[in-house]
Amino acid sequence: MSITAPKGFVAAGVACGIKAAGGLDLALVATDDGRPVACAGVFTPNRAAAPSVQVSREHLRSSRGHAAAVVLSSGNANAATGARGRADVDTMCELVAAELGADPEAVLVGQTGLIGIPLPMDPVRRGIPALVAARAGTAEAAAAAATAIMTTDTVRKESVVAGDGFTVGAMAKGAAMLAPAMATMLAVCTTDALVQPAELAAALRSAVDGSFNRMTVDGCMSTNDTVVVLASGRSGVTPSPQVLADALGRACGELAAAMVGDAEGATKVAHVVVQGAASDTEAHRAARQVADSLLVKCSLNGEDPYWGRVVSELGAAQVAFDLDRVSVAYGGVTVCAGGVAADHDAEAVRAHMAGRSVTITCDLGLGSGQAAVLTTDLGHGYIDENRGTS
Repeated sequence: MSITAPKGFVAAGVACGIKAAGGLDLALVATDDGRPVACAGVFTPNRAAAPSVQVSREHLRSSRGHAAAVVLSSGNANAATGARGRADVDTMCELVAAELGADPEAVLVGQTGLIGIPLPMDPVRRGIPALVAARAGTAEAAAAAATAIMTTDTVRKESVVAGDGFTVGAMAKGAAMLAPAMATMLAVCTTDALVQPAELAAALRSAVDGSFNRMTVDGCMSTNDTVVVLASGRSGVTPSPQVLADALGRACGELAAAMVGDAEGATKVAHVVVQGAASDTEAHRAARQVADSLLVKCSLNGEDPYWGRVVSELGAAQVAFDLDRVSVAYGGVTVCAGGVAADHDAEAVRAHMAGRSVTITCDLGLGSGQAAVLTTDLGHGYIDENRGTS
């Protein structure tokens, strides 16, 4: 049980026919009584944002941070589809609201899949009544919802975090276009904590910043990135802002790690750690520069500890930098010190690079700033998946 673990929530997932292969492709997460509760969202900063993002933003603004349901579809992003795309999202909200007995503005939408192709609305219209009718608070219903949002994902991505008297549940999808602010991803979190919309929004922003915004697979920003959290208040417990943010952050962190681990074509998961930067912000910028580097990713795929590529990216990151102070280590073994090659245990490095998880630690030697970004290698499978429309 994941998304339905907190008190007050139900979920469902059905196959309505968006996906030609017939898989589950329509999901719902809703309050069990159809009434709006505190809600917050973080969305893609992409200026080509899909209608689902546009409408969900507007609904949260007009409702002052309340929602009763999130309906999600996979197999079609409904992005770059003009006025028709916007009308189709509005229709989805109206259909779900009618089934729940709620107002359309109390419904948010998440969509994922191919860009620039109109959403096939006939199966969606037929599927929504069945979707809402199937809602339940069971583990099976939660699993069906998490499955229905998958596209190129190979596994469901779910998380449950137990707080002090309250619970956080979460589900997500994502396997590529993971950067630089969230991913080609959808995520829904629920909690039974008693919290006001403003505090919930702040906690979600903090959770996203420390998780989804700290990963990258290919440096590509999606049009549909959506993370939503609903808070039923059913536990009666009001955690401190930090405690709530930490619980949400743990759930989002588990989902982010699962996304990187399931990335298209990846054979390695890499933690790029930068320390000794002038500030945490500069450390994050430098870590992302290394994590996004195609050359570094190729080295990871080839299990080649070519530290020169890492140093080059650090120098290109537009942060405070002194080559004579830089060091680089793979798996804790320093291979570069003072900006030049260092004697090291080559066998230990080879063994580390051969593993599924690789850690690259960079020390700029300038201050106390530190940050980490999760990334992957660039494998042949990624190219195979994306050399055509996918």
